[in-house]
Amino acid sequence: MAIARLHGGPLDGQVIPLADPAQNQLIMPYSQTQVVYRRQGEREHTGSSDGPAAAAFWFVESEDDINPDPDGRDA
Repeated sequence: MAIARLHGGPLDGQVIPLADPAQNQLIMPYSQTQVVYRRQGEREHTGSSDGPAAAAFWFVESEDDINPDPDGRDA
Protein backbone atom coordinates (compact mmCIF):
# COMPACT_ATOMS: atom_id res chain seq x y z
CA MET A 1 0.00 0.00 0.00
CA ALA A 2 1.12 3.55 -0.70
CA ILE A 3 -0.26 6.92 0.37
CA ALA A 4 -0.28 10.38 -1.16
CA ARG A 5 0.22 13.46 1.01
CA LEU A 6 -1.45 16.45 -0.66
CA HIS A 7 0.07 19.93 -0.44
CA GLY A 8 -1.52 23.21 -1.46
CA GLY A 9 -4.88 23.79 -3.09
CA PRO A 10 -8.24 22.91 -1.59
CA LEU A 11 -7.18 19.45 -0.36
CA ASP A 12 -4.04 20.63 1.48
CA GLY A 13 -3.11 18.31 4.32
CA GLN A 14 -5.18 15.34 3.11
CA VAL A 15 -3.66 11.86 3.03
CA ILE A 16 -5.20 9.41 0.58
CA PRO A 17 -4.36 5.85 -0.52
CA LEU A 18 -2.71 5.35 -3.90
CA ALA A 19 -3.85 2.43 -6.04
CA ASP A 20 -0.57 2.54 -7.99
CA PRO A 21 2.58 3.53 -6.03
CA ALA A 22 4.24 4.70 -9.26
CA GLN A 23 1.42 7.17 -10.00
CA ASN A 24 2.68 10.68 -10.85
CA GLN A 25 -0.57 12.63 -11.14
CA LEU A 26 -3.90 12.70 -9.35
CA ILE A 27 -7.06 14.15 -10.89
CA MET A 28 -9.70 14.32 -8.21
CA PRO A 29 -13.26 15.60 -7.96
CA TYR A 30 -13.76 18.67 -5.80
CA SER A 31 -17.21 20.23 -5.42
CA GLN A 32 -18.44 20.65 -9.01
CA THR A 33 -14.98 20.71 -10.61
CA GLN A 34 -11.74 18.71 -10.64
CA VAL A 35 -8.34 19.44 -9.12
CA VAL A 36 -4.96 18.21 -10.32
CA TYR A 37 -2.02 17.27 -8.10
CA ARG A 38 1.41 16.09 -9.34
CA ARG A 39 4.02 14.10 -7.48
CA GLN A 40 7.25 15.87 -6.60
CA GLY A 41 10.25 14.06 -5.25
CA GLU A 42 10.83 10.41 -4.53
CA ARG A 43 8.68 8.08 -2.47
CA GLU A 44 9.56 7.71 1.21
CA HIS A 45 9.30 4.68 3.49
CA THR A 46 9.88 2.17 0.73
CA GLY A 47 11.44 -0.47 3.00
CA SER A 48 9.65 -3.60 4.08
CA SER A 49 9.28 -2.57 7.74
CA ASP A 50 8.99 1.23 7.83
CA GLY A 51 5.27 1.71 7.16
CA PRO A 52 3.41 2.48 3.94
CA ALA A 53 5.28 4.13 1.09
CA ALA A 54 4.44 7.83 0.92
CA ALA A 55 4.71 10.38 -1.88
CA ALA A 56 4.21 14.15 -1.81
CA PHE A 57 1.74 15.54 -4.35
CA TRP A 58 1.49 19.31 -4.97
CA PHE A 59 -1.51 21.23 -6.28
CA VAL A 60 -1.18 22.21 -9.96
CA GLU A 61 -4.55 23.49 -11.14
CA SER A 62 -8.31 23.25 -10.99
CA GLU A 63 -10.68 22.82 -13.91
CA ASP A 64 -12.75 25.84 -12.79
CA ASP A 65 -12.27 28.64 -10.29
CA ILE A 66 -12.61 27.42 -6.72
CA ASN A 67 -14.66 29.59 -4.40
CA PRO A 68 -14.49 28.29 -0.82
CA ASP A 69 -17.43 30.51 0.23
CA PRO A 70 -19.95 30.34 -2.65
CA ASP A 71 -22.95 31.46 -0.60
CA GLY A 72 -21.21 34.23 1.36
CA ARG A 73 -21.82 32.76 4.82
CA ASP A 74 -18.19 33.15 5.87
CA ALA A 75 -18.12 36.93 5.34
